[in-house]
Amino acid sequence: MALLNIDQLSVHFGDQGAPFRAVDRISYSVEQGKVVGIVGESGSGKSVSSLAIMGLIDYPGKVMAEKLEFDGCDLTKISEKERRQLVGAEISMIFQDPMTSLNPCYTVGYQIMEALKVHQGGNRKTRYQRAIDLLTQVGIPDPASRLDVYPHQLSGGMSQRVMIAMAIACRPKLLIADEPTTALDVTIQAQIIELLLELQQQENMALVLITHDLALVAEAAQHIIVMYAGQIVEIGKSNEIFRAPRHPYTQALLRALPEFAVDKSRLASLPGVVPGKYDRPTGCLLNPRCPYVNEHCRQVEPKLKVVGERQVKCHMPLDDEGRPTV
Repeated sequence: MALLNIDQLSVHFGDQGAPFRAVDRISYSVEQGKVVGIVGESGSGKSVSSLAIMGLIDYPGKVMAEKLEFDGCDLTKISEKERRQLVGAEISMIFQDPMTSLNPCYTVGYQIMEALKVHQGGNRKTRYQRAIDLLTQVGIPDPASRLDVYPHQLSGGMSQRVMIAMAIACRPKLLIADEPTTALDVTIQAQIIELLLELQQQENMALVLITHDLALVAEAAQHIIVMYAGQIVEIGKSNEIFRAPRHPYTQALLRALPEFAVDKSRLASLPGVVPGKYDRPTGCLLNPRCPYVNEHCRQVEPKLKVVGERQVKCHMPLDDEGRPTV
């Protein structure tokens, strides 16, 4: 049984007559102890879909789903009190920018111990020792003294380690990492990802890794979900997607990686941008940017269908040679 089971999740913003579909009928599942990568350009709906799982979509946003289950619990039907007990304890999230996610008015120690107090209780001495253990676990030197510092006194890498410590404080079953290395330099990025994977294995957590970096998920994730304009366009095993992408958008993302252009004078790029509310095309949403588009693509929206062991949202899924099938 999947730990997280999502069926037809949508997130709309704006008026009821013509809402903007930031997330459009996506379905996927995550099993206990597995790493799933969600990739796509900015504006693809990756972060919004995860905020919906956490219950962090406020008005005028509206969340709809046929099924949004975590560990057998229907997240669409629980009360706000029940959700507060669940989020932070069973489900945790690491946000993109640690400098804006940590409260600048409180010390690092206070913020970690507050999470422990809310979800686990216990006396202050126990929470204090647990906070020290957490900072040690995420590789922060001299953890006892770091409990008394404020977020602005830490580097970006250290702040992100504190965010990770807070996220795993209550030993969650599911950890969502939303672009956890975006604001960090390359060497620190590698350290943070290595740390996340090490903690995931130690705690046997399910990890959802949201990123635009395909090279990163290639090393970390067993399964990859590719999103475009709020929709899932391909789901499959990581090694299979990198060997032979079935969707033109996935193919374009892979071709833009430097390692795929070592014998070329310039990197490949996908022309155009992700459509917004006012420029969404009819038919397939990728059709203005797709090199294989035909009139059927412009008129009829494709359905997510099974192709081998994968799911692909395309009228003409690519073959092993990267050519569209008829």
